[in-house]
Amino acid sequence: MTSPGAGFAGQTAVAGIGATEFSRAAGRSELRLACESVTSALADAGLTAADVDGLVSYTIDPVSETELVRSMGFPEITFSSRVPYGGGGSMGVLLHAAAAVAAGAADVVVAYRAIKARSGPVRFGAAQISRGQNDVHSGTTSAQWCTPFGVLTPASWMAFNSTRYMHAYGVTSEDFGRAVVQLRDYAATNPAAWGYERPITLADHQASRWIVEPCIHLLDCCQQTDGSVALVITRADRARDLPHRPVVIAAAAGAGLFEQEIATDFYRRDLAVMDGSVALGKQLFDRFGIRREDIDAAMIYDAFTPIFLMQLEGLGFCGLGEAKDIVAAGDLAIGGRLPCNTNGGLIGEGYIHGLNLALEATRQLRGSAVNQVKDAEAVLVTSSRTGAILTAG
Repeated sequence: MTSPGAGFAGQTAVAGIGATEFSRAAGRSELRLACESVTSALADAGLTAADVDGLVSYTIDPVSETELVRSMGFPEITFSSRVPYGGGGSMGVLLHAAAAVAAGAADVVVAYRAIKARSGPVRFGAAQISRGQNDVHSGTTSAQWCTPFGVLTPASWMAFNSTRYMHAYGVTSEDFGRAVVQLRDYAATNPAAWGYERPITLADHQASRWIVEPCIHLLDCCQQTDGSVALVITRADRARDLPHRPVVIAAAAGAGLFEQEIATDFYRRDLAVMDGSVALGKQLFDRFGIRREDIDAAMIYDAFTPIFLMQLEGLGFCGLGEAKDIVAAGDLAIGGRLPCNTNGGLIGEGYIHGLNLALEATRQLRGSAVNQVKDAEAVLVTSSRTGAILTAG
């Protein structure tokens, strides 16, 4: 799977963003959470439900388009789509929305994600046993081989790649911990974050219990969060007439490779390299003619710390095995070479399937982020298989 032609580049923009609070017990349904975030995003964009004619979400989102249309009062939807791959496809909604708007299939598209990962009927990070088509991660070839041996959770799936990565490049748990400390420093100053006013030390990271030894401590894991986020995407020329500085989608792409699974790369040739990120980097930079050195900040999908470092390498910001060195050098901090996940990321802020990273990228380019990067003009936001480069309008 490759991205469509780059003809939509620069034609569309994020015009509005919205979010609920991020909590561990929302006390209301995913549908209501989605309605709240969408209402907030439309108000932020200076638009109403009557303006919306497109919807994009994920195959695992529980809120159906029909229910959202009924609850929000959207008069007519001309385009809708759902992105697969879970977190790996989290930025695919920007690609779908940009392509739809540029092609004229819709004029105003809302991308949304609603989740009760903590208080819902099934904890999102809990053991998953494939039982049927509607399971969170069912129908994968790997499940029939992994499940009988107790490989049931996202952390255990990711441990295969993570452990091999540590072995191949001499990466240690302390190297992961230094990245987590930086993410939690960002979260500590973000009032919306789970980790607000709760920074940690490397010693705290090392003392947290093992989830999968030797690669994933408790503090290496993203949050199990209740909440919802939404973005409004429309034509860049229309966005210029709306209240906020438009955030242009300068590039968007996806990269799903042969022998990848929904959430794993068990069958790829080298488990120590995140091949999806390598392919995605070629799509976003080479195909769209954007230089890595032009990126002012990056929002990298950090479901678990090891894959955060592996993505930095796969995307080409450093050599293989070198992400630990740029972390140790302070390059991820404000004023560093590549400030990353300035909201605290999925580890520090909350886990809304990665889509909250797109909200933070938008805030950076508007100049309204809590941890603002000075003069930010281009922000990369990615998961392991989908991503976008947003630029200031």
